[in-house]
Amino acid sequence: MPQSPVVASWELALRLKRRRWQLGIEVRTITETLGFTRNYWSAVENERKILSVESLTRLMDLFEFDDEERQELLQLRATARERGWWTRYPALFDAELQRLFGLEQGARSVRDYEPLLIPGLLQTADYIRAITMPDITIRQVEVDQRVEARLRRQERLLDPDDPFTLTAVISEAAIQQQIGGRAVLRSQLRHLAELIETRAHRLNVRIIPFSATGCGLFGSGTVNLIDFDNPQLPTVAWQETVTAWGVIDDPTQVRNISSTFEDAYSRAATREKSLQMIIKRAEELD
Repeated sequence: MPQSPVVASWELALRLKRRRWQLGIEVRTITETLGFTRNYWSAVENERKILSVESLTRLMDLFEFDDEERQELLQLRATARERGWWTRYPALFDAELQRLFGLEQGARSVRDYEPLLIPGLLQTADYIRAITMPDITIRQVEVDQRVEARLRRQERLLDPDDPFTLTAVISEAAIQQQIGGRAVLRSQLRHLAELIETRAHRLNVRIIPFSATGCGLFGSGTVNLIDFDNPQLPTVAWQETVTAWGVIDDPTQVRNISSTFEDAYSRAATREKSLQMIIKRAEELD
């Protein structure tokens, strides 16, 4: 599993916060012992600040971590200080999108629902360009960087040695909408079919047909559920619409989204039928 600075920073903050709650240590005790302000400690618990090695060591003494846990926390700190590939695009992606990329990088699996588009982790370069340049003037260099970044996100699924898996539930509208024109969509669908056939153990694509009479995710925009190998890390969700996007980590909300996703999955066509629908649609575009 690739290391991710975002996931390491998140896990470090989670483990410190949980330990404080477990021991019933008040924030004032921490600030007085380590010479922090309350605002600084709040930033540590909310992943906006990373403690120095010295401060983390003193905090581990206060929190009574054993030797094994200390080594794990120090390693998490070291990883959290690294820079992920997504940080090369500070002007292109806001903090929430960069957090999504970091979470994907360290995830075991992603469950993705898309109402109108082919999932980003499965898109071709031409399809990405067509989405990026509808009727809005964007500099060519920015378009190229967006394509580059999205293709970089796909590397884990394409790496034969990476255990990452993707389950994608998409509306039939996604294979009908002629994003970029007939040729671009045809090439995209052929690429999608090839991925499904060659990565059957890693990729599960299901299409909700137009004949489906209802689904709790209809009208929701893009929804992702991101799962991790590490039992210390809970599932988180990502939701995206035209005007808003962000990570959702509230356990109740994530549980509700997960249940709704499973309902959508149950209403989708089988893997085999979905593949047939994709191939047939590509042939119609010839």
